Amino acid sequence: MMQPGKDSLDVGMIVSDIERSREFYEKLLGLSFQGTMKLPFGTMYRFLFGTSQVKLIQPGQQPPPAGAIGLEKQLGFRYITFYVKNLSELCSELKEKGVQFTVSARELAPGRWIAMVKDPDGNIVEFVQAP
Repeated sequence: MMQPGKDSLDVGMIVSDIERSREFYEKLLGLSFQGTMKLPFGTMYRFLFGTSQVKLIQPGQQPPPAGAIGLEKQLGFRYITFYVKNLSELCSELKEKGVQFTVSARELAPGRWIAMVKDPDGNIVEFVQAP
């Protein structure tokens, strides 16, 4: 059995355009930039959200082809979830900035609100506010 080394998970994503992805995750969502790391196949840009890291990887060569966009379109990891305290405010800000929603803010269960958007590569980003 695994024993957690911290109380969160990290996620890594290969991106097609690091500047567009940085604009989305750092400027629009407010993740804190932590630095870069050279990898054998590109450069990793690390961002912090709570104790979780979002690692955006710009490949050194041509980016690989994108997979199907949408939750139900293919197997594998399909979305990332951010638990937030200000869902309504966040959704208003993102709408004003032209971010495309796949699921508008809605109450999924009593007191549990969600919304979903697409990042620049079409990855699904979910926001959850729960009591």
